[in-house]
Amino acid sequence: MSTAFDEEYRRDVLEPARAAGDAPPEDLRARYALPEPLDPAGVAARVKQVRQCWRRARGQLKYRRLVDRLEAEHRELAPLFLAAERGDLRPLAERLRGGQERSQRRRAEARARLADAAGGLRMATPAELEGIARTAGVTAAELAALAEADRIEVREPDALPAAAPYAAFRSVRASLDVLGMRHLADFVFAGRPPGPMRVLDGFAAPGVVLDAAAVEAAGERWARRSRDTSTTHAGTVLAALRSGADLAGLVRYDVAERLRERLRQRASERALMRHAVEDLGVDAGDARRLVFAVLRETAPGGGLEGRLRALLDGGEVHAAAELADAGHEDVPEEAAVLAAEARQRVATAVRLREQAAAEPDPDRAWLLLADALRLVGDLPGAAEHQRRLAPRPVPALRADVDGASVRLSWEPSPSTAGEVRYLLVRRRDRPPRGAADGEPLAGPRDDRVPVNVPLYYAAVAVRGEAAAAPAVAGPVVVRPEPREVELVPGDGVVTGRWRCPPEAARVQVVRGDRRVEADRDGFREDVPNGVTQHYRVCAVYLDGSGREVVTPGVRVSVTPSAPPEPVYELAVAPDPGDPGRLLVRFAPPAHGTVELVLTAAEPPWPRSALVPIEEVWRESRRLAATPSGTALAVRPGAGGWLLAVSVAEGTAAIGACHRHVNLPPPRRLVAERRGAHVHVGFDWPADVTEVEVTWRAGSRHDAGAAERVVVTRAGYDTGGGLRLPVPEDEPVEIAVAAAGFAGGDRVTGPAATTEVAARTVVHYDVTRGGPPWRRSLTIRLTSGRPVRVARLDLVVRAGRVMPHRRGDGETLHSWEQVPVPGELSVALPSLAGPYWLRCFADDDVELSDPPVRRLQVTR
Repeated sequence: MSTAFDEEYRRDVLEPARAAGDAPPEDLRARYALPEPLDPAGVAARVKQVRQCWRRARGQLKYRRLVDRLEAEHRELAPLFLAAERGDLRPLAERLRGGQERSQRRRAEARARLADAAGGLRMATPAELEGIARTAGVTAAELAALAEADRIEVREPDALPAAAPYAAFRSVRASLDVLGMRHLADFVFAGRPPGPMRVLDGFAAPGVVLDAAAVEAAGERWARRSRDTSTTHAGTVLAALRSGADLAGLVRYDVAERLRERLRQRASERALMRHAVEDLGVDAGDARRLVFAVLRETAPGGGLEGRLRALLDGGEVHAAAELADAGHEDVPEEAAVLAAEARQRVATAVRLREQAAAEPDPDRAWLLLADALRLVGDLPGAAEHQRRLAPRPVPALRADVDGASVRLSWEPSPSTAGEVRYLLVRRRDRPPRGAADGEPLAGPRDDRVPVNVPLYYAAVAVRGEAAAAPAVAGPVVVRPEPREVELVPGDGVVTGRWRCPPEAARVQVVRGDRRVEADRDGFREDVPNGVTQHYRVCAVYLDGSGREVVTPGVRVSVTPSAPPEPVYELAVAPDPGDPGRLLVRFAPPAHGTVELVLTAAEPPWPRSALVPIEEVWRESRRLAATPSGTALAVRPGAGGWLLAVSVAEGTAAIGACHRHVNLPPPRRLVAERRGAHVHVGFDWPADVTEVEVTWRAGSRHDAGAAERVVVTRAGYDTGGGLRLPVPEDEPVEIAVAAAGFAGGDRVTGPAATTEVAARTVVHYDVTRGGPPWRRSLTIRLTSGRPVRVARLDLVVRAGRVMPHRRGDGETLHSWEQVPVPGELSVALPSLAGPYWLRCFADDDVELSDPPVRRLQVTR
C-alpha cells in the first residue's frame, strides 16, 4: 500500500481528468505515471501499482465513472503492456507518440466548440466554457488559455432588469412609438444624441447629461407647444421620467426590451448588433455586452414559480419544499409542479436518512446518506451524520527496519465508500490509541527514528471527521550498523576502519568463530598471506535493562598478500600479421598480476613505486591483452606510453614503460593511370602529420631503384592526392606508410601497397598522297616498344560527326597481325562531301589518335 503515491496520483491525474468531464488523459505516460526512461520491469510494476490505485479510488463516488472508463480503455491497451513486460517496448513507444496527437485533436475540438458558442460577439460565459471543457475532455484552464489566444472574452452576462422600473412602462413605450422616438433618450434630448450613448454602468453620451434638469428642459419644450394628441403622449412619457425612478435604469430597460422584442422575432446575433448600434445609437462596446446579456438571459420569472425554480437550481431542495408548504393561495400550475418535485425529493431523502440511521454497517449507511444528499443537498443532519461514520480499521500494519529508518506498509481499509485517508503516528512507551496519541508521520517512511528505543507505530483509517481503531505494529528497535566499514589488506596484516554509531556501546569484530580485539574506530590483525579472511563488524548496544545487544553486523572479506613486484624490462614489437597490434614481452614478476595500460603523457610515477590501482586507472587507459605465444598482444589504437603495472589486492607496482608512436597504415589505397602519371589516393591516418610514399617502375626483373618522397597532410590535401611520374608502358609498385619521430629517430609504420599494370599505347597518323588520278591513304604506326596489333580497322564516316566506335561508320579496310612500328596504305575513298577517318583496335592495345585536322577530310 502506497498512500503517498495514491495521493499524488489523485492530485495529478484523477482530479484533472474528473474536472475534464471524466475524460482520461490521452498521454499514457501521464495516465499510468510511467517512469523515465522506459524499462520492461519498471513499466510492469508501475501499471500494476496504478491499477491498484484505481480500485481503491473507485470506492469514492466522484471517481467511479472515471475509473470505469479507465478500466474499459485498459482492456484495449493491455497488449501494449504485455509486450512491454516481455521486453518489447516498441508498441508502447509508438502509442505514446500517438497520444500527443490525440490530445491536440481533443484541444482543437474544444477550441472549435468554444468558437461556435462565442459566435460573432466573441464572448462566452464561464459556465459555457466549463461545460465545453468537460464535454471535450480538457481542463477549464487549458480551454481558458485557448480562449485568450483566440481573443474570446469569458465573462458573466450583465444583469439586465427583468421587470420595468415604472409600472406603466408599457404605455410609455406606446407613446414613444407614436411620437416617433427610438427610446427615452431621444425624447429627453429632443432627437438623437450627438454621439453613441452608453447605457451600462450608468448613462453617458457626448455633450449631454441625463438628470432632472434635462427632464425639466424636455418638459418646457413640450409645454410651449399647442395642445394636441402628441402633447398628451409626451405627458405620459414625462410622468414616467418624473416618477422618481432611476433615469439611467429607465433608458437601460427601454433599450433592453427593444432588443428582447427583436430576439423574440428570431433576429440573428448580427441583426441584434446592427439594431443596437445603427437603429438605437448604442455604443459598440455596450451594444456587444447588451446583445450578449440578452442572448444569455436566464433570470427566473417572478412570484412563487421563480423562487421555487431558483431554490431547486441552487440545490436548496429542502428550502424549496418548506416554501411550497407555506400555504400559498392560487398556486400556478408550473409552481405546483415544482413544489411537488421538491416534496417528493425531500420525502425520498428523509427515508434514506432514516434507513442510514438504522443501518449497522457504516459503509452502507454512508452510501445511503450520499444518495440522500444527492437528492437534497441541504437535508438537515445528513451531512453531519455522514462525516461521523468511521471506516473499517486497517487490517494489519507492518513496520520493517531499513538501515537507520523504518518503512511502514499496510493493507487498505475494507471500506470502499467515500474517501478514506490514512494517518500514521509513532509513540515510544506504548502503542498509540488513536491518531492524536503520538508523533504524526508525514509518510510511510520514518527517517528520523530514535536509536536503541522501542517504538510503536499505528495506522488509522479516517473518513470525514471519524477515525477507525488504529492498527498497531511494534515494538520496533532501530540499531544502526557501523558505517563506512573498510578493511585494508597488507603484507600478512589486515587493518580495519569504520565509524561507530554514537549510541553504540562498542564495536565487536568476529573472524570466523574467533573474536578479534578492536576498539571503537578500528583494529589491526596479523594473518597469513594468500588466504581469504571473512570478517563481521557488529555494533553492540545496551538495552533498557543494561544487557548487551549485538547487531547482525557488516560482512567484509579480504585477502592479504605480499606487495607486487614491478616489471623491470619491457620489449615491444609490432605484430607482423596484424599491423595494428603490438607484441609485448617481459619476465613475469614473482608477485602480482601484470596489466598493460596506456598513458597520454609520460607516467607520473617513478619506477617500482607502489600506488593504489584506482589511481593508475584514473590516469591511464587499460588495454585488453591476449596471449600470443610468449608475448601479450595488445592493440593501443593511439600513441602514448605503454606501461606495465603489477597488481595485487588493490595495489599496483609501477614497472617499465615504452614510448609508442601510433603509425597505422593508410586505408583504402587506390591508384589509377592518368597519361604519363599515376594518381594515388588514400584515407589519411589519424594523428599522423606525414607519410612516406615509395614506388618502383618496371617489371620485377628489370625494375630500377625505388623512388621515395615524403608528403605532408597539407600537401596531400592541396594537390587532391599524389601524382607520380610513371611511363605508360611500364608497371609500377606503390607503397604508402605513416611516418613520425620516436626518440629523435625517424620511424615508419607498416605500409599499404598496390600495383598498377603497364599499358600498351600505339600512336598512329593518317596522311593523304599520290597523283590526282590515284590518291591513297598512308597510316604510320609507332610505339615505345615493338608490339603486334591483332586487328586494326580503318573506319570512314560521312558528315561532320567523328565516329566513336567501329559501328559508327563503314569499315574501309581491315588488317590483322599488324607489326608496330610500320606503315599501311589504302586507296582514298571517293566520297562527295566531308567525312572522317579513324582507326580502331580489337585487343588491349590503346590507340592514340593524331590531331583532329588529320582525321577530318573537307572538300
